[in-house]
Amino acid sequence: MKLLRVLVLIALPLYCFAGSGCPLVEEVVNKTIDSQVSVDEYQTFLKPFSDGPMTDEAIAQLKECFLGQSDETLSKAGELMNIIYKSVWCATF
Repeated sequence: MKLLRVLVLIALPLYCFAGSGCPLVEEVVNKTIDSQVSVDEYQTFLKPFSDGPMTDEAIAQLKECFLGQSDETLSKAGELMNIIYKSVWCATF
């Protein structure tokens, strides 16, 4: 019974921090691969992280690149992020 309790106490924090551990990163990734999010909406969302017109243009080009992809490719990009979050290298974070 004590062993079970220890395992639950170890597993609970891991369950709570599943994913990247950073909700903002996950939201940026989700908005990047979401074909329903427009370039303007994406730029507005990332405006606090922009330091000028060149960055705004780079953000627009990045979103346009993803908008040009098929739904299957966007779905696989989302799956890739989950694989990365669950990888051995991210497990310690």
